[in-house]
Amino acid sequence: MTITITVFERSPDGGKGLARDTRVRWALEEVGQPYKVRLVSFRAMKEPAHLARHPFGEIPTYEEEGDLALFETGAIVFHIAERHAGLLPDDANNRARAIAWMFAALNTVEPPILELGSARLLEGDKPWFKPRMPLVEDRVRGRLDQLSVRLRDADWLDGAFSAGDLMMVSVLLRLKSSGILDEFPNLAAYVARGEARPAYKRAFDAQLAVYTGKN
Repeated sequence: MTITITVFERSPDGGKGLARDTRVRWALEEVGQPYKVRLVSFRAMKEPAHLARHPFGEIPTYEEEGDLALFETGAIVFHIAERHAGLLPDDANNRARAIAWMFAALNTVEPPILELGSARLLEGDKPWFKPRMPLVEDRVRGRLDQLSVRLRDADWLDGAFSAGDLMMVSVLLRLKSSGILDEFPNLAAYVARGEARPAYKRAFDAQLAVYTGKN
């Protein structure tokens, strides 16, 4: 089975592993599945060929040889985890909890983090920026506090590493440059454990190689 994913031709994150294709690469590396990459420019992302794969003109997309094409990283990682061993537990209840953590990462933890990033990137020159930022940061800290209490001193969220951890670590990585993550030592250590996984390192290096042109 040939797997192809689409990624930025020139990643706006500078090859730091924050582009969402890194999550898909990581999942594929964890389950030992090779894949091909199709590079797309920002212009090409809005053209019919790519819009047929992703109706919102984003990346990544995922295609399997045949007729399966997917978009949205949550759906793609879930599909990979269901089809290949290594990212979801065999026990039905443990499996359900791992899936719940995938949804929690994307629907509960990531939105305030994305809001923080967007505010810093796009609103720095606006008159409301300074009074608004403490409110945005407090929303992030509120979620991190809840997550920190849940994780405590465990290595992973619910037993062994799962797709839930993969998605949560990917989301928390967006906070590394903000300094906020360091306020929660157990979460910072949790992210570091994710980054130390060989599969993550291979995914990061592959994404960086596209940016640097050192494929």
